[in-house]
Amino acid sequence: MKLIMAAPRGFCAGVERALKIVDEALELLPHPIYVNHEIVHNSHVVEFYKKKGVIFVEEIDDVPDGSSFIFNAHGVPPSLVKASKERGMKIVDATCPLVSKVHFEAIRYAKQGYKIILIGHEGHPEVIGVMGEAPDAIYLVEKPEDVDDLEFTQDDKIAYITQTTLSVDDCAAVISSLKKRYPGVSEPKKADICYATTNRQEAVKQIAEKCDVFLIVGSPNSSNSNRLREVAKAGKGLDAYMVNCAEGLDPKWFEGKQTLGLSAGASTPEKIVSAVVDRLKAECGLIEVSEFISREENEHFALPKIRA
Repeated sequence: MKLIMAAPRGFCAGVERALKIVDEALELLPHPIYVNHEIVHNSHVVEFYKKKGVIFVEEIDDVPDGSSFIFNAHGVPPSLVKASKERGMKIVDATCPLVSKVHFEAIRYAKQGYKIILIGHEGHPEVIGVMGEAPDAIYLVEKPEDVDDLEFTQDDKIAYITQTTLSVDDCAAVISSLKKRYPGVSEPKKADICYATTNRQEAVKQIAEKCDVFLIVGSPNSSNSNRLREVAKAGKGLDAYMVNCAEGLDPKWFEGKQTLGLSAGASTPEKIVSAVVDRLKAECGLIEVSEFISREENEHFALPKIRA
């Protein structure tokens, strides 16, 4: 079996920024360092920082007053920001700038009196954060069929925004349904699905045409990793699997297969990908490895100033 590895894959600029923020906080701020939810959706990254003493919490009540508190890369609702300030916490915001863009769009549309349609997955931290900006004005839809349940009139001012980690094709289908029902709907000047999500999905699409099985390396709660698996499966109906680590591989997946495609979610460390490849070589019949470069990425996001 031969392997075609997608590039770009793995860490994006938003994830790299978030992890550098935690690193600097560990160096500069009073310990312990608290992070709400997971800094990014990857269990290996979370365990790495737990070993350094970082404490991950789901509820602000678990954070003592005055503590060092980092907001995760997916963004948080303004209610959490307000509560943290009221309790004298040393706040560091690791929200990806591209997620912040969606927050700002929600705020602007709400101030202008729009009814806002958010395309996203219910319960995802990014969606929770964005909806918190204007809870009385934002309506969540996940699929084209949900558009039929909207009760707006043609006289309403309507706009849509989207989660940054969606399937590009699935999101386009929802947007198409919206525009058919509400031709005057306003849209972001630039698509909200982030460059990293788009680039990784495009690379997977191109590689999948040459493969008879596909593998995504990412944690189960990673939205962009799950979307990559769906994209890999969609074109030719390939068998497409997702693993969190090398131990998750099942050699039976690759029996009789000639060409394997591989990519990794935007929060997956490259060392985890390397471990997966090593096991593929040792136990799954892999004898040849190549890389398919869809496009180069050189995005970089500045860090906030962190002062003790």
